[in-house]
Amino acid sequence: PRIGVLSVADRDGRAPLTVPIWYEYQPGGQVWFSTGADSRKMERIRAAGRVSLLAQTEQSPYRYVSVEGPVSAIDPAKPEERRALAERYLGSDADRYLEATTDVAATMMIVRMEPEHWLSRDYAKFG
Repeated sequence: PRIGVLSVADRDGRAPLTVPIWYEYQPGGQVWFSTGADSRKMERIRAAGRVSLLAQTEQSPYRYVSVEGPVSAIDPAKPEERRALAERYLGSDADRYLEATTDVAATMMIVRMEPEHWLSRDYAKFG
């Protein structure tokens, strides 16, 4: 799994907030990720109502895909959703992560985005 880079616009025209996130996507479905209910990220997501996400390879030949769209839902994170993300990114260390973050579990939210615009590039095609 790739770490995603989430971007959210700012209301006053300043540069967007851009942060790394864990995310999940299945073809044909929604993109979803978690964040804290009181985070700066969530504040901007609620205000903008839209997000963009980028995932890329770190080695040559470089590849990336970005997706942008409206936020379709923001709900409290269920334990099974937190576990799914932790297992996707940490594998066998997921239990340790979940144990270490029990203090913030109740404040975590799941944000769902409806993919609207996709952009991708595969530089292997040029080699």
